[in-house]
Amino acid sequence: MNQNELTAVPFLGDASSNITVLSLVHNRISEVVAEQLLPYSSLESLDLSSNSISELKGGSFPPMQLKYLCFGNISSLLVLKINQNRLSVLPDKVFTLSQLQVLELRRNRIRVVESLIFKELKALKSLKMQRNGITKLMDGALFGLENMEELELEYNNLTELNKGWLYGLHMLRILRVNQNNIGLIRADAWEFCHRLEELDLSFNHLSRLEDWVFSGLSLLQSLNLGDNQIAHLGEGVFSSLANIRTLDIRNNEISLAIEDLVGMFVGLKRLNSLVLQNNKIRTITKRAFEGLMELEHLDLSKNGIMSIHPDAFTHLKLKTLDLNTSSLLCDCQLQWLGQWLIDSQFQQSCTAVCAHPAFLTGSSVYLMPFYGPVTKCPWPPFLFCFLYDFPKPQISSHPKTAVALRGTNVTLNCSVFSSSDSPMSTAWRKDGEVLYEAQVQNYAQYQDHRLLYTTVLHLLNVNFTDEGQYQCVVSNHFGSNYSTLAKLTVNGYKLRFCLCILITIQTKMLHTCYLDYLFTLF
Repeated sequence: MNQNELTAVPFLGDASSNITVLSLVHNRISEVVAEQLLPYSSLESLDLSSNSISELKGGSFPPMQLKYLCFGNISSLLVLKINQNRLSVLPDKVFTLSQLQVLELRRNRIRVVESLIFKELKALKSLKMQRNGITKLMDGALFGLENMEELELEYNNLTELNKGWLYGLHMLRILRVNQNNIGLIRADAWEFCHRLEELDLSFNHLSRLEDWVFSGLSLLQSLNLGDNQIAHLGEGVFSSLANIRTLDIRNNEISLAIEDLVGMFVGLKRLNSLVLQNNKIRTITKRAFEGLMELEHLDLSKNGIMSIHPDAFTHLKLKTLDLNTSSLLCDCQLQWLGQWLIDSQFQQSCTAVCAHPAFLTGSSVYLMPFYGPVTKCPWPPFLFCFLYDFPKPQISSHPKTAVALRGTNVTLNCSVFSSSDSPMSTAWRKDGEVLYEAQVQNYAQYQDHRLLYTTVLHLLNVNFTDEGQYQCVVSNHFGSNYSTLAKLTVNGYKLRFCLCILITIQTKMLHTCYLDYLFTLF
C-alpha cells in the first residue's frame, strides 16, 4: 500500500490476521498507535519508511502480553523499518518487540541515543541508523543487544569509539561507522567486540593509530581506514590482525611509515588485498611488504612513486598491481622494473614513466633495455653517465646518540648530499612524531658539483620529557631519506654529601664516612 494518502495504519478486516508483510511506504502517517497494529497477529515485516512520523510513544508497538490475546498481537514482528521520517527522540520502553530481528531508523533526526533504549530487543540482529546526525551514544545505549551482529551508523557526527556505547556487543560481526567525525579510538574500545569481522572507519578524522588500537580484533577480516588524515602508525599497529584479508588505507598520509619503518605489515599472514592509493609514497623499500605471504592484490596508484627496490616484490604472489607514476628515478637500480612488469603481465594496470635523468624524461620503463642484475658488469652504456648521479638525498652523517644533564642544551646534526640542485627540506622527528615547533638551523653549499646540506636541531634547557629517539628526514623533488635513530637520555644533577666524623679508637685517628646521602635534584 505504498504511495497513497493514508494517515494511519489501515484496518483490513479479517484478512489482517493473516498478513505477514505490510508495506506503507510514502504515505502521510504521522503517528504509530498500538491499537491499529493489534489486528495484525501474524505480521513479520512492517515498513513505515517515508512517512511523517515525528514521535514514537512508549507502547506504540504492543508487546506479547496476555491481555492482547483476544485481539491478537504482533509479537511475531521480525522486521521494522521507520526510515526517512522526522523522529528526533526515542523514549524509554518504545521498543518492546521481543522477536524483532531487524530495525531500521535511517534518515531521521535522532541526535542522541540514550542509555537502555533497546534493552528489550533481545533477538535483534541488525540495527541501522544512518544519516541521523547522531552526535553521541550514551554509555549503555546498546545494552541488551547481546545477539546483534550488524550495526550501521554511517553519515552521523560521532567523534569517538569507546567501550561505553559498545558495551555488551559480544556477537557483533559488522560495524560501519564511516562518514562520521571520529578522531579518537579509546584503548578499551574493543573489549566486548572480539568477534568483529568487518570494520569500516573510512571518511573520519583519524590522524594517528597507536600500536594498541586494534588489540583484541584477531577475527577481523576486513578493515577500511580510507580517507582519514592518518600520518602516524605505531610500530606493530597491525600485528594483532592475524586473520585480516582486506586492508584499505587509501587517501591518507602514511608515506613516512611505509618508507621508513621496517615490517609495517608483519603479522598479516592472510592479507589478500592491500590498498595504499594516494598516500604521498615516493619510495618502496626492500622490506616494505615483508610478511605478506598471501598478498595477491596491491594498489599503489596515485602516489608519484620515484624509486622501487629490486627486491620489494620478489616474495609476493601478486595477481594484480595498480601503479601509475610519471615520477620515476630511472637509475641503474630501476632497470629491472620494465621487464618485470612485462613478465608479470601488469602492463595494462601499470603506467611507469621516467622523470630523471633528463634524457629519459617522459620515457616508459617498458622501453628501457634490461641488462641483468645491477651488480653485473659492464653497465649499460646509456646509464653509464648516471652511475655517479644521486639526485635523491643521501645521508653522509647521522645524528649521534647523546646523554645530557637536565637544563643543558643539546644539538643534533644531520648531513646529506645530492647531485641535484633541487631545494631540500628537512623534518626532525621524536619517537616517530614530527617536531613542528623545533628550533632548527639549515646550511647548504655547493661543492664538487654536489649540494651539501646540514640540518641542526637545537634542544634548549632539556628536561626528562625530551628523552626519546630522534631522527632527521631530508627530502627534495626526487624523494626522501631517513637517518638512523639517535637516543637522547637526560640525567638529573647528582650531589653526594658525605658526613664524616672523627672517631678516636685507642690512639689512632680515623676519618670514617658515617652517612652517605645521595640527592637527585629535580
